[in-house]
Amino acid sequence: GKENVDSRHSRGRGGETTRFHTVNVAQPVRFSRKCPTGWHHYEGTASCYRVYLNGENYWDAVQTCQRVNGSLATFTADQELRFILAQEWDLEEKTFVRKDQRRFWVGYQYVITNRNHSLEGHWEVAYKGSSEVFLPPDPIFGTAMSEKENVLCAQLQCFHFPTLRHHGLHSWYAENCYEKSSFLCKRSQTCVDIKDNIVDEGYYFTPKGNDPCLSCTCHNGEPEMCVAALCERPQGCQQYRKDPKECCKFTCLDP
Repeated sequence: GKENVDSRHSRGRGGETTRFHTVNVAQPVRFSRKCPTGWHHYEGTASCYRVYLNGENYWDAVQTCQRVNGSLATFTADQELRFILAQEWDLEEKTFVRKDQRRFWVGYQYVITNRNHSLEGHWEVAYKGSSEVFLPPDPIFGTAMSEKENVLCAQLQCFHFPTLRHHGLHSWYAENCYEKSSFLCKRSQTCVDIKDNIVDEGYYFTPKGNDPCLSCTCHNGEPEMCVAALCERPQGCQQYRKDPKECCKFTCLDP
């Protein structure tokens, strides 16, 4: 839209001048994708990520992620993992490991196949999804491991210090699934309207941006099939200000 009235002249019939006042002009818009409040967005996978600090065992963490339309995080490429490691998560609350290093449940499980001289096994994705998910390297085995358990659950260890985080230093642990830990959820990006409300798939909404007169359909977390409304200038008012959140709503600034 245009902040000031754009007065344009054109020749009408008989040579008389016609004056048009264009308040909003429909133009291509680059939408800023956004995640719900408290989530971090990664463009590479069009996903949102959030660390939950309320310590839960692996199975309870799975259910918590499902309640927010997500799952325990798995990673498709090194770039995605580096993004996660570089984030400064809100970690001021109670956590379950040393202050300088954090461990989160993530969406992998280690299946033990041999317990003879050393533990042998392999990683699996806990919940089958994309075939592009990569598997972690050999893990460090947790201290709370039970000899009866044949399946261990994955914890990703991140470091708190910025220099360690940005160098991508991290470790993978195979831990007893009933230990309590913070955890990392991942969900698809979502549509967020101009008033910061979450929009469900298929619904109409006005996306965040500088044009409150757009109406779009939410599809796969993106605004699509958008229609723009054009507003007439307010009658009897020379100077006015558009409302940034409401379509065709103005405040008159005349004395």
